[in-house]
Amino acid sequence: MNALDAYEPMFSALCREVGFCLHEKGQKRVIEALPKDLDAAVRAVFAAEGVDEPNAPGDLKRAVRDCLKANLPA
Repeated sequence: MNALDAYEPMFSALCREVGFCLHEKGQKRVIEALPKDLDAAVRAVFAAEGVDEPNAPGDLKRAVRDCLKANLPA
């Protein structure tokens, strides 16, 4: 079992619901940021997608955060 397997539903939801379909390297960044807090994970998502996070719309940040939170592995 791959370390990313447990997070596959979360990344699938992120791709399907928000449109951020991260590559494996980006997914690893997000997983590494999760223990810090959800906001760090959101910043990792934006960094992986090449989005300027400080200037991203608040609705987009909230959508990414809510999606990650709702789909975290148990």
